[in-house]
Amino acid sequence: MMANRRSALPFVSTVMALAAVTSACSQRVIPPPTPAPTPRPSATPVPPPQQRPTTTDWRDVPITPGNWTSGTESGQSVARFAGGQVVLRCDRTAGTVTLQRAGTATGPEPMTVTTSSGFRTLSAAPLPAGGIGVALSARDPLLDMMAFSRGRFAIEAPNLAPLYVPSWPEVSRVIEDCR
Repeated sequence: MMANRRSALPFVSTVMALAAVTSACSQRVIPPPTPAPTPRPSATPVPPPQQRPTTTDWRDVPITPGNWTSGTESGQSVARFAGGQVVLRCDRTAGTVTLQRAGTATGPEPMTVTTSSGFRTLSAAPLPAGGIGVALSARDPLLDMMAFSRGRFAIEAPNLAPLYVPSWPEVSRVIEDCR
């Protein structure tokens, strides 16, 4: 019997080894976890293009081409800019300075004069000689603002191109002639 036991031992050992191997193989093998997909970097939002300001500072706009001329017409001191685009006319009898600009209007129109020290909107009317304008008292502070504006002043009216006018001595000459 002993011989049978000895011959059975290798057999039993082999069966046990096979059982261990089989049991190891029969277990469900869990594959290693699949790495999560690398998140794609989110696209950096492109900032909206910077918009240029809709309004440009009037002091940065080029001066309207032209020169001032001055003289006397019918006994009145007159200064003209760019062939009559802007006219300053002194009426000593009435004590007024008429500010006129080229353009047409059917009735009173707002006309804004902007200087380096401020602005004022005037009610300009069509003039018999053409253009639109307003008569100001010879002592009106707006005239001094125009004369002493730093290099230029602007005149704007609806439906007309703005004028950027240099504040040359001709402006002061007409104003002083009226005072």
